[in-house]
Amino acid sequence: MNAASESSGKKRNNMSIRVSIVEDNGRVRGSLARLIALTDGFECVSEHGSGEDAMAALPQAKPEVVLMDINLPGMNGVECVRQLKPLLPKTQVMMLTVYENTDLIFQALSAGATGYLLKQTPPNELIAALREVHNGGSPMTGHIARKVVASFQQAGNSAREIENLTPREREVLDHLTKGFLYKEIAEAMGISYDTVHTHIRKIYEKLHVRSRTEAVAKHLGRATSAGASAPAR
Repeated sequence: MNAASESSGKKRNNMSIRVSIVEDNGRVRGSLARLIALTDGFECVSEHGSGEDAMAALPQAKPEVVLMDINLPGMNGVECVRQLKPLLPKTQVMMLTVYENTDLIFQALSAGATGYLLKQTPPNELIAALREVHNGGSPMTGHIARKVVASFQQAGNSAREIENLTPREREVLDHLTKGFLYKEIAEAMGISYDTVHTHIRKIYEKLHVRSRTEAVAKHLGRATSAGASAPAR
């Protein structure tokens, strides 16, 4: 008997949290499904081995919470979340993965995930996190949370550095971000090629970078941080 059958065989009430699982490892998927199905207050409504299968079935299953792996065959978990959220805007997605990479964490959160746990999370903590995300929280393991905080702190440092730029230096940096060549920046700003070089040298010094790519990355990181912290309108 699979987890869905076990779940349907239990006495349920209308307060049960409906959970779907997207995980390509059959053993892991089965263990998660059994844990959820046998826990009071939860119902495992579907299990999927790929992002494509999940995209086809979840709009009909209408889970309240989805446990999503990142490293899926074909469509990865981040892309699955990105495509799923417009179809199920009220469904909360919690990533459950082995990856602690900061870029992947932010890609997942930017795509619409509201929680991020590692697969070695103990079962009791996983169940508590499912309740938390269902109740409006954003559960993360302590190590992941520290990575998120550190990233925002770094973005804050970048913002302070950019504030030290003069208006003309910021204008040059804006043009760099748009992909302008030095000659094009000079023409757009009505200044000489040598003046552009002088501005860029000072930008590098103030931002503590050594290349155009690093300067642009700091500028874009500041914009992303400001956008994330701005109040919704």
